[in-house]
Amino acid sequence: MGEIKVSPDYNWFRSTVPLKKIIVDDDDSKIWSLYDAGPRSIRCPLIFLPPVSGTADVFFQQILALTGWGYRVIALQYPVYWDHLEFCDGFRKLLDHLQLDKVHLFGASLGGFLAQKFAEYTHKSPRVHSLILCNAFSDTSIFNQTWTANSFWLMPAFMLKKIVLGNFSSGPVDPMMADAIDFMVDRVFDQSALSTEAKEEMYKLYPNARRAHLKTGGNFPYLCRSAEVNLYVQIHLLQFHGTKYAAIDPSVVSAEELEVQKGRLGLSQEEP
Repeated sequence: MGEIKVSPDYNWFRSTVPLKKIIVDDDDSKIWSLYDAGPRSIRCPLIFLPPVSGTADVFFQQILALTGWGYRVIALQYPVYWDHLEFCDGFRKLLDHLQLDKVHLFGASLGGFLAQKFAEYTHKSPRVHSLILCNAFSDTSIFNQTWTANSFWLMPAFMLKKIVLGNFSSGPVDPMMADAIDFMVDRVFDQSALSTEAKEEMYKLYPNARRAHLKTGGNFPYLCRSAEVNLYVQIHLLQFHGTKYAAIDPSVVSAEELEVQKGRLGLSQEEP
């Protein structure tokens, strides 16, 4: 356990990609933290939105791999907002500050919920060109807690960690998945194990969306199955190559190369 935190890749990421802090609201206490890597000439980058209270570095493997291919990638850590409309207004201001008219969004768990809400919020003047949703949900009522929810903020870290770990399987776990859980628990309190009902609701909302299925990966596939996730992200973004919404110079990676990688990993992608 804890191997991710001491891995060469993570240490390389922390030493080479600077964490920026930006204030866009009148309230100086609301600070956006972000990693912005890759060519600045790309005006429609891929932005990663983390789980609840998540830190931007949970996507370090996507940042390292995708920028190595030539993509521009931004991973965010958002300040505390008390409703999604307030978040959407703050996120819009951040995009304005970064001079980004449109973006591709990858949202994990709560990040996926917020990505959908931002797409709705800006539908009259669209700012979201495409969405990638990972273990996302469309309705926060699925996470209604008991009376203990009101006392979470009073609890010491070791008690929160015990609560979070209690939500995961107590049986044998793939070592990489176990390490991903440990890494995330040290950073977030995230209830991302979705019920079947929540997943079915997402399928109904997006009947024409492509579904990328991983045989394993648990709640945090971007950590423990990063190669597969990175490939699916590339396949998704490939359709925008050669347009002004490309997150990469289309000459960097060919469709043939992506097909070779897809075959090596034995991945499947379900058409709508």
